[in-house]
Amino acid sequence: MQVIRSDIHRRHHCAELDGGKIIDSWEHPGRADMVDRATDEVDMAVSPPAVLDRRLLESVHDPGYLAFLETAWTRWVDAGHTTACAMAFTWPARRMTGPAPTTIDGLLGHHSFAADCSIGAHTWPAAAESAAIAQTAADRAVDAASAVFARCRPPGHHASRDQFGGYCYLNNAAVVAQRLRDRGHDKVAILDIDYHHGNGTQDIFYEREDVVFASLHADPRREFPYFLGHADETGRGDGAGANLNLPLPHGTGASDWLAALDTALGWITDAAPTAAVVSLGVDTYHDDPISRFTLATDDFPEVGRRLRRLPDPVVFVLEGGYATEQLGVNVVGVLRGFEPG
Repeated sequence: MQVIRSDIHRRHHCAELDGGKIIDSWEHPGRADMVDRATDEVDMAVSPPAVLDRRLLESVHDPGYLAFLETAWTRWVDAGHTTACAMAFTWPARRMTGPAPTTIDGLLGHHSFAADCSIGAHTWPAAAESAAIAQTAADRAVDAASAVFARCRPPGHHASRDQFGGYCYLNNAAVVAQRLRDRGHDKVAILDIDYHHGNGTQDIFYEREDVVFASLHADPRREFPYFLGHADETGRGDGAGANLNLPLPHGTGASDWLAALDTALGWITDAAPTAAVVSLGVDTYHDDPISRFTLATDDFPEVGRRLRRLPDPVVFVLEGGYATEQLGVNVVGVLRGFEPG
């Protein structure tokens, strides 16, 4: 399987608020290193990304939000801040519906939804390159009519049309889906198998019927992102019926998780897409430090085998997974299970 990747992400590593403390983010450069090492060990072909098409990015993200991300760090420094990362300290809550702020401190809260995600000097270049990886993977998948792995970092599925959070700034899976649409696929499926619900992806496509979204994830009543991902969220307007959420309880093991995967795959088959995107999070692993499912390393090849039911071409997009030592092995397990040899 061809891998699209880049090293530009390496200088992006920000802080987060976790358990009442500011810590170095769980989403760090070593995650990509482990995945790169594992794909290299099985001799997967590696290519760099092409230049990002700004118009593609603006088709899934608000242009004002993109302008904010590009300039946030400079504005933070210009405002006199000296910390290594720009982080919001206030967010619009219920009945706070006034116009957007004009200062960087206010805009950080306006354009984010969680304090696990801050912005540093190299965040925008890393996020833009991650989206370029996604775009290139979609193009290669269409050209070759085969599966491609977009080793994206930072991840993307929590980024909505105009907000960042959950370590995500630009929605890579949405970039792939839109590129596949632009390259001639009338209907595209996104299957999110990350432990956490892909709230950003759902938000972007919730009123569209040409991109269907299915997700199996931890019950949002008990798990991040908390406010989306419930089973009664099925789409709106033109997208009514084009959204499927399968929330699962803490402690879910391989048997129940694979059964939910089969349900999602059956639903996608009925939707009859002609291409697919997999938001590939392997934080379902039993030793993941911030997740509560119990899949084992030996389960991930079976995940890949079941994903063969998806229509060609398929683009795998790296999302979460924080048990760093096993991250690469588990990712390769899925990819080799899908495309053995």
